[in-house]
Amino acid sequence: MPLVRGVAAVPSSGMWDVETYVGSLTRVAPATRTAYEHDVTEFVAWCERGACSTPDQLDHKILRRYLAYLTTRGFSRSSIARKAAAVRSYTRYLHRTGVLTSDPGKQLHSPRGAKKLPRVPRRDDAVALLDDAADVEDPLPTASRDLAVLELLYGSGLRVSECCGLAVDDVDLRHRHVTVLGKGAKVRRVPISEPARDAIVHYLRGARERLVTADSPPDALFLNARGRRLSPRDARRILDRHPLPDGRTLHPHALRHAFATHLLEGGADLRVVQELLGHNDLATTQVYTHVTRDRLRSVYEGTHPRA
Repeated sequence: MPLVRGVAAVPSSGMWDVETYVGSLTRVAPATRTAYEHDVTEFVAWCERGACSTPDQLDHKILRRYLAYLTTRGFSRSSIARKAAAVRSYTRYLHRTGVLTSDPGKQLHSPRGAKKLPRVPRRDDAVALLDDAADVEDPLPTASRDLAVLELLYGSGLRVSECCGLAVDDVDLRHRHVTVLGKGAKVRRVPISEPARDAIVHYLRGARERLVTADSPPDALFLNARGRRLSPRDARRILDRHPLPDGRTLHPHALRHAFATHLLEGGADLRVVQELLGHNDLATTQVYTHVTRDRLRSVYEGTHPRA
């Protein structure tokens, strides 16, 4: 377990019940669960160094002291915000299980990091990337799989974890849609493009079978070269093998950003894009309207004689 700078992540006493808390996080993504376990373990270690000896002593003042401590240790605003979210989740659990009579984390506010607009490839660059991947003449089954993954990430706006978690039965090729298990165990149905459908069909007609091993999960749609379920790290390697025309490589999430931005640039309704992305809050989707406005201004200033 990594350490908070200056705080040893010593094993906590059973009264803090961190293991059971982590086991209760059944409605969050595995990566979120791992991050919360890490952050809460560090918080408990800090508490046991003198802030409070038992969880029933936690109050708002102690929580604020912890955030102040993180600030003095040089953590960024975004890191502190993430750690505060984990602590709020933990105190909510302690209140729900009767350890705390009230939830001190309810009023715990953390500094918000500056919102960074996502950098996305332009429409022509995204299409060129996919066309180049389709033109690859490689007998290995991974080439067919790579194209199907890229087409889904860009054509349906899936999160990389959602794409890697797909089962074969999640894809309805006849009706051209895919059923996705998103954040918070929310299920949504997303259309797939014609190129994505064709790529998946080609992959399933022989390439996937060649990747299967005795240890392969029988239901996983995408497998890596070892026959195991494709991981987000594997997906990142796929993008590394397929750069943009200028040589830059993308993170898989950039294709999701491109999906949303290009829909809005084409006139799609913001709420439709929200549903397609699986966002709970419309404000999360609205960041893409800023990206679109920036691009429109760039085009205007670069082409209009009076701009």
